[in-house]
Amino acid sequence: MSVTKIISEHTRGRQYSFEILPPLKGTGTEKLFADIDKLAAFNPAFINITTHHTEYVYRELPNGQYERFRVRRRPGTIAIAAAIQQRYHIPVQPHIICSGATVEDIEYELLDLQFLGIHDLLLLRGDKVKEDTHFTPTPGGHAHTTDLIRQVQRFNQGFFADGTPIKHPGHPFEFGVACYPEKHEEAPNMEMDLQYLKQKQDLGAQYAVTQLFFDNQKYFDFVSRARKVGITIPIIPGIKPMSKLSQLTIVPKTFHCDIPEPLAHEIVNCHTDEDARQLGIEWTTEQCRDLYAHGINDIHFYTVSAVDSVVEITRRLL
Repeated sequence: MSVTKIISEHTRGRQYSFEILPPLKGTGTEKLFADIDKLAAFNPAFINITTHHTEYVYRELPNGQYERFRVRRRPGTIAIAAAIQQRYHIPVQPHIICSGATVEDIEYELLDLQFLGIHDLLLLRGDKVKEDTHFTPTPGGHAHTTDLIRQVQRFNQGFFADGTPIKHPGHPFEFGVACYPEKHEEAPNMEMDLQYLKQKQDLGAQYAVTQLFFDNQKYFDFVSRARKVGITIPIIPGIKPMSKLSQLTIVPKTFHCDIPEPLAHEIVNCHTDEDARQLGIEWTTEQCRDLYAHGINDIHFYTVSAVDSVVEITRRLL
């Protein structure tokens, strides 16, 4: 069953899904599969896999100067998706991103996925380079998620990006997109951000998954505003538990979301990372229960640095 049907039909009642990262270059899959073993025990609706194209890093030279070069730290998204599907028989949803990829790169990713029988995607622009002030598309690549959607839809219609017909079009791709309850960092205001989401829906997006948030009211308000401007697709809440003391300052800066004052106050009173992790479990469990109480049956967990916390939260919610 496709991810779109899983989300829209609710045949499973309350559903969980998880996001994972491909392993770092050269580290192998042992830890990744050990983590998925823990998560798979709770019968997830699907697993999505992040994509990381090349990025700039700096290397110190013998003369003390620094050289900037590009490296791909986490290759293998498509291979990992195929391995998960084969090993666990759980629907997989790889990310396809604009950042670091040309139109041709994306086309070959789509072909590989079609060969593997993977037809669910999450389409994203991807992050800007850290030192850049704004997102700069790769030469020959896309500047916006909407451009990426158009390419995928053109592929679904049986045409390559250059207009050449595909002799044997395969199963069409279904896809979701991201959305931001506290506004995307580059959007000038929430109204325009919602219009961008509406445009993604109108181009064919079948559901949206939110950026992480810690205040459910912001999610409820966002969904309400989305419905008022004609966004009708499911909006799945994305949740990540706090797991370290340092996240009090790192998470708001990295993900551009607020930490509610009660949670921030409790974190300040934690003495160790384990204290913070236990607090994160408690807070996120109650957050999920509140979502359930408001009729939300689909919850998506971001598991980076928090696999064991997500396992404990899921156990408590059963």
